[in-house]
Amino acid sequence: MQKILQIQPEVADAIASGKAVVALESTIIAHGMPFPENIEMAKKVEGIVRENGAVPATIACIGGKVCVGLNADQLHELATSQNVMKLSRRDMPYAISHKVVGATTVAATMIGAEMAGIKFFATGGIGGVHRGSEMTGDVSADLQELGRTSVAVVSAGAKAILDIPKTLEYLETMGVPVIGFQSKYFGAFYSRSSGIELELDMHSPKDVAAFLQAKWTMGLAGGALISNPIPSEFEIHNSEVEPAILSAVLEAEKNGIGGKNLTPFLLARIKEITDGRSLNANLQLVYNNAKVAALISSEYSALISSEL
Repeated sequence: MQKILQIQPEVADAIASGKAVVALESTIIAHGMPFPENIEMAKKVEGIVRENGAVPATIACIGGKVCVGLNADQLHELATSQNVMKLSRRDMPYAISHKVVGATTVAATMIGAEMAGIKFFATGGIGGVHRGSEMTGDVSADLQELGRTSVAVVSAGAKAILDIPKTLEYLETMGVPVIGFQSKYFGAFYSRSSGIELELDMHSPKDVAAFLQAKWTMGLAGGALISNPIPSEFEIHNSEVEPAILSAVLEAEKNGIGGKNLTPFLLARIKEITDGRSLNANLQLVYNNAKVAALISSEYSALISSEL
């Protein structure tokens, strides 16, 4: 493991001393927006994690290593390199063995976090069951990763381009707890509510931390999904964003776009249709998720420390 795992000293020290650490994905940097906006966003997210009591650990594969925590040079390389590989579980061995620059999706970030001993991860929205999956079989690897990897993921629900009811059914089948943070409804990325009520809703970071401590102490492996709705001032209501999504989905079908290329295409088209509002909403929900993940991680570290 030590041959392929490179943990930034600050992150390693925090893990060793039981301090709060929050993992961050790198796909949003490499594939989410152009340079220099991408690196500015990454630095801001890391700053928000620090402001709320945790150490940030952005994860990527660089130079044949799973890098947990990126220095300035690595972050710049990721933000400016051409043809950065988009990594899920199946792709990570190739990126390591061929020493290519790879940006981690939700699934790959969870794997890197667990390898390093990090329990919390903040992202925008998870992947899930795609619309029309009964014909295409298109289901994100993120869902199985949540069932097998013991990392808690804070997101604004699932990406609105997905079939959210089917995504939640899949998570239930995998035994993944889905917690509404300060909301009883599952988030729909750009919108605060998908209209689907959750069985678990918790109102404080301490409550969520206690739940996760109980889960993992019981030996119940696997992650948990914490649905943290986008702040209301940045919300794009379902009635407005749904027509944009349907238009983008139809266009993708017409042009035969699928697999790894589907989500980036849909998000880019929705950005165009909404005159850029969707991009700002995306940024704001990522910032909010980073804050909440840091607060929960801090409470979890305090609970674990109190037992020692």
